[in-house]
Amino acid sequence: MQLRVKRIMVGATIVGVVLLGRALPAAAAEGEARLPVPRFVSLHADKVNLRTGPGERYPIEWILVRRDLPVEIVAEFEHWRRIRDYQGTEGWVHERMLEGKRDVVVTGGVRTLRRQPVTNSAVVARAEPGVVARLLECQGPWCRIDAGEASGWLRRDEIWGVFPDETIE
Repeated sequence: MQLRVKRIMVGATIVGVVLLGRALPAAAAEGEARLPVPRFVSLHADKVNLRTGPGERYPIEWILVRRDLPVEIVAEFEHWRRIRDYQGTEGWVHERMLEGKRDVVVTGGVRTLRRQPVTNSAVVARAEPGVVARLLECQGPWCRIDAGEASGWLRRDEIWGVFPDETIE
């Protein structure tokens, strides 16, 4: 069997930066029982093995190498979680490799972060596809993110890691 490694953009690019320091919401711990499935969480480590089944006896099929990458939990079995990344890759990981904080990944082309959640608002920065950012809040079709060097609003359909009808406060 050939082992496949997924390298996700480690050096994400942000252009035209204006800082907007904001407080981050508290994240729920992933270890809490009876959380809904599906749900989004983030990788807790720089190297996470995706296995073909829920246990260490199953072979590793992929290695994800990007801490904070958002993933969707699609199934659970005891302390194991079946996850899917933004490119559709699925596999089983131990729950300790995940954390409840919410991150998103920018999808499609270069995206414009705006100061307010409206199309004609001032430009704060531009984010390249693959940028991983902290999810701060979502209001209707807009979500506010913090990419480290810049914070701003993107349309919900320009990121992966939040459900279409989900409210984040």
